[in-house]
Amino acid sequence: MAIDTRSLDVMLSELRSSASLAQGKPAQAAQDAGGADFAQVLKSTIEQVNQAQQQAHQMSQDFASGQSNVNLQDVMINLQKANLSFQQMVQVRNRLVTAYHDIINMGV
Repeated sequence: MAIDTRSLDVMLSELRSSASLAQGKPAQAAQDAGGADFAQVLKSTIEQVNQAQQQAHQMSQDFASGQSNVNLQDVMINLQKANLSFQQMVQVRNRLVTAYHDIINMGV
């Protein structure tokens, strides 16, 4: 289970484009050619993180109930993947909040 980092790259590209517009610099031509919708990228990324956490939780419950097709190594790997994806999402959220505060504090 891997997180689609392209979505995060697109999100960061959108933030950079917004920052350059706020500073009065022209936006990148690639974004004008049909970039992804920021809200949609954010939503799909959050859904991927949620799905990873739900899978890890289900797998740990299956292991705890004694199902023979689930081993401890797979449970631990999936739990770590879910944890890392959540931590990555928290860092993206922190950057978004910082960008929001920067935009709010800009002088007109």
